[in-house]
Amino acid sequence: MKKIAFIFPGQGSQSAGMGKDLFDNNDSAKKVYETADKTLGKEISKICFDGPDEDLKQTINAQSAIVTTSIAALAAFKSKCDIKPALTMGHSLGEYCAMYCADVMDLETTIKAIQKRSELMDEATKTTKGTMAAVLGSSIENIKSSLEEVKDLGLAQIANYNDPTQVVITGEVEAINKACELIKEKGAKRVVPLAVSGGFHSELMNSAKDGFVEFVETLDLKDATIPVITNVDATLTTSAEDFRQKMPNQINSSVMWVQSIQNAIAEGVDTFIEFGNGKVLAGLNRKISSEIKTYNVYDMASLNAVVDELMVGV
Repeated sequence: MKKIAFIFPGQGSQSAGMGKDLFDNNDSAKKVYETADKTLGKEISKICFDGPDEDLKQTINAQSAIVTTSIAALAAFKSKCDIKPALTMGHSLGEYCAMYCADVMDLETTIKAIQKRSELMDEATKTTKGTMAAVLGSSIENIKSSLEEVKDLGLAQIANYNDPTQVVITGEVEAINKACELIKEKGAKRVVPLAVSGGFHSELMNSAKDGFVEFVETLDLKDATIPVITNVDATLTTSAEDFRQKMPNQINSSVMWVQSIQNAIAEGVDTFIEFGNGKVLAGLNRKISSEIKTYNVYDMASLNAVVDELMVGV
């Protein structure tokens, strides 16, 4: 018997056309999009299906579009089979899908939370000048020492521990640009500036975090029915009050994806299902461990293939 975890991607996984096949061919997925449109007061479904990419990549649209598409894929999957995960997690933004999956929030609450989160983060980018870069093929020690060396130029932090070969750094523009130079000099395979509007998962998002603290107090959160491995500490979480504390902290803290997957494996998980557009997390997971298998559900063909394979012997 496989021990399965459900996982959900974050911002950057979006592309025009995502979810359209599920919307057209699965009533459960269609209802998710209809609920999101009604809750948001705008046609996020149309932005998902038709773009344009310029609209879809804006933080205030991207976050709700990705969450809606991932939850629609989950709903379609659940309409086809009753496989239950042992635990769940999501990468940054995707953590909200994981909390929904674990019954911490209902769909409307999840959509409202992610819209508020995206609005606050978007506001924060207008008062700070931040950027991000992906570092490939460098040791954590070299990255951390380089960030320490540029602290006089401004804020510089680790945003994401994505896989053993990829770390994302974040912070103020001058400091991150200099850190990129130093990291290259210390032998990094590649350093790739990211086309982002701000220094996400850094202290540049403190205003967004503070605003979200107040908002989260108004949300109806429940204890999780299955554990969620949370980004900020890579630990199994089930308490509603723990989620209430961690949700704002996630905005300006590192995403500990490598540690989260490693802890899921330590819990006995050997199979992951990624719900949502693209295969970003499947790619990261392959580099974290060659012993695990990650499936993807993003359209009807992938949905049917995963259900057919996993239902054997269940």
